[in-house]
Amino acid sequence: MKLTHVDENGVKMVEVGQKDVVFRRAIAKGRIKLKPETIKLIQEGKTKKGNVIASAQIAGILAVKRTWELIPLCHPIPLTGVDINFEFGEDYIEATCEVRAYYKTGVEMEALTGVSVALLTVWDMVKAVEKDEKGQYPFTKIENIRVIEKVKK
Repeated sequence: MKLTHVDENGVKMVEVGQKDVVFRRAIAKGRIKLKPETIKLIQEGKTKKGNVIASAQIAGILAVKRTWELIPLCHPIPLTGVDINFEFGEDYIEATCEVRAYYKTGVEMEALTGVSVALLTVWDMVKAVEKDEKGQYPFTKIENIRVIEKVKK
């Protein structure tokens, strides 16, 4: 397997000019583990910083749109759609980010970035209630961020 971002001259941005424009879709998921009490606060809309889920959706969408600015060798991609959704468990929230585009290269880095920033935003908005008496986060963690589907048509 050959790495595409490195050659004998060093690091490079992959040339996609000769590739065909096709439909691309990627779906990524990840979870944030939280205290059950925190999950309840979010679901009841009782967090001090406001609507956690709406804020995380907006942050994730903005991150998807700026992936090429955050990850040095990503191409700017003309996106056609982004959806970020959440499922609640007893002690976690799972985020799913779906990204779509008609372009010459895939959108999996965008989907991963969207999930990551959405989950970081959740953490930021509830960190006051997640801290223990020493100001630490013994329960809170972001985990299992991965691409679950990549489509090229």
